[in-house]
Amino acid sequence: MEGVDSTNISAQVREKNDPGWEHFSLIQDASGKKKYKCLHCGTIYSGGGINRMKQHLAGVKGNIGACKKVAHDIRHQMQENLKGISEKKQEVQESRENISIYDDHIIEEEKGSTNSITQNFLAQDKGKRKIDEINSYFAPRTSSGSQPSIKSVLASKQVVHRADMAVARWFYDSCIPMNALNSVYAQKAIDAIAAIGPGYKLPTYYMMRVNLLRDCREECKLLVEAHRNSWKETGCTLMADGWTDVRSRTLINFLVYCPRGLSFLKSVDASDIKKDANTLCELFSEVVEWVGVANIVQIVTDNAANYKKAGALLHEKFANIYWSPCAAHCLNLILKEICSLSHVKDLATKASKLTILVYNHIFLLSWLRKREGWKEIVRPGATRFATTFITLKSVHDHKHDLQALITSKYYSDSKLAKTVKGKETTSIILDNKFWTSCLIMTKISGPIIRLLRIVDADEKPSLGYVYDGLYRVRKAIKNLFKDNKRLYKPYTSIIKSRWDSQFRQGIHSAAYFLNPTFQYDRDNYCQKPEVMQGLIELIGNKEVCSKPKDAMMEVRLFRDQLESFGKPLAIKLTTEMQPGEHTIFL
Repeated sequence: MEGVDSTNISAQVREKNDPGWEHFSLIQDASGKKKYKCLHCGTIYSGGGINRMKQHLAGVKGNIGACKKVAHDIRHQMQENLKGISEKKQEVQESRENISIYDDHIIEEEKGSTNSITQNFLAQDKGKRKIDEINSYFAPRTSSGSQPSIKSVLASKQVVHRADMAVARWFYDSCIPMNALNSVYAQKAIDAIAAIGPGYKLPTYYMMRVNLLRDCREECKLLVEAHRNSWKETGCTLMADGWTDVRSRTLINFLVYCPRGLSFLKSVDASDIKKDANTLCELFSEVVEWVGVANIVQIVTDNAANYKKAGALLHEKFANIYWSPCAAHCLNLILKEICSLSHVKDLATKASKLTILVYNHIFLLSWLRKREGWKEIVRPGATRFATTFITLKSVHDHKHDLQALITSKYYSDSKLAKTVKGKETTSIILDNKFWTSCLIMTKISGPIIRLLRIVDADEKPSLGYVYDGLYRVRKAIKNLFKDNKRLYKPYTSIIKSRWDSQFRQGIHSAAYFLNPTFQYDRDNYCQKPEVMQGLIELIGNKEVCSKPKDAMMEVRLFRDQLESFGKPLAIKLTTEMQPGEHTIFL
């Protein structure tokens, strides 16, 4: 074969991607037949392809002779390459078997439709097909609303169950929390894997711990930078959240909130610094200057006296930045003070005794659980004051079930009914005054707890809602006791005290006045002198408003629903759109 007159045409052949081509040259004899020449031993072979030639280098017996002059590292490289190809073919074959759900007559009838699927599998066998760029314009097959393929429509329940079981085994084996399935990234991950198809390998431990974590960090930086650009347009709130970790370190987390979302800035270890007003003001000033003085509308901290004083000093330094207390903390303190009233303490103690007796005796709980519509009683928590009132409501909701239990022969014949604790619980459940008190406390605390849920959520700006909510709470308590000052005074005085010391802020008044939900409500408090005074004070601040005259003219148009504010669509959406969104009507 070595004497054959041939011409080397390797330069005329397009470049190959397979690593085997680095060790062979493609030649052509006089008759035009292509042959392969090993660059190590010089042997010329005809027939077969590059895969057969790699077997020559790898020393695989049975199909071609082994090369005796190839280096050991190249031989090992070819062996690993052939092994990888073999594994890939096996995976493709397994995936074919898992999805082999087509009958022959269906394939014939749907030949045109299934042609792309068949070609896809063939392309995977050859390893030559690349993903078409047009695929990026379509939703993944696993996402909701996408066009289902014939494969997904005809897929058997067994195949789907097999995939579900694979995910389930992974979760159970690795102790992954079930709520991980609720992550917004869960389905996106499955879509990305499905788009690649069989053969995808999970990231290694090192990649997940180092490379991918670094990439995600860069993504977060870009996201924060996008938020930071919006701070100039909409303004933002700087939040300082102080807390103590398990190592008894005092930490202060700094976060920035704007309509686009919440951004974490940094956490400062304040264990070794003096937490007086001047020191805190200096610390806040550093963060303020990084965020941008002109971008910040207010700073929110907890309600401690040193934080309040630091907020006042910060306002003196930067006149456009106002201090506001944490609304959730204020509302929790209101509930705490109501809980400290002697009659409320006594009521909570009785409710606690009742729930302890029921849940410490399984035969009572078993009897109650057989009642139609039974739901578990909410028991008081150790720290959250709201749970005390939620427990009172839950106990009151189970009034008839508990009374039915106590008066039943099942309970009266038991040994527990004859004990001191049993008799005490019986007297509590049969006491109408206890149930009346539970109902009253439920009605008093209900509006405050609803307000607490509003400020804890991130659905809408809560400044105006706190201002409006506490007004309505005081009014509702007075109506509950039919304006009997002796009865409502203990509760309203607690709310008023917190209101006067912490919530009576000009920025709160302005937020309440400029919220169309409250401005156009007939039962609003927008015309109260303190509300107007707070708004005028804010507009009069040169650092906040450079053109007070124009601002007052716009306020008049807004208040009287003139020009764009008077359009039918604008009026209709007053309770549906959030403050700031109405600028589309200007």
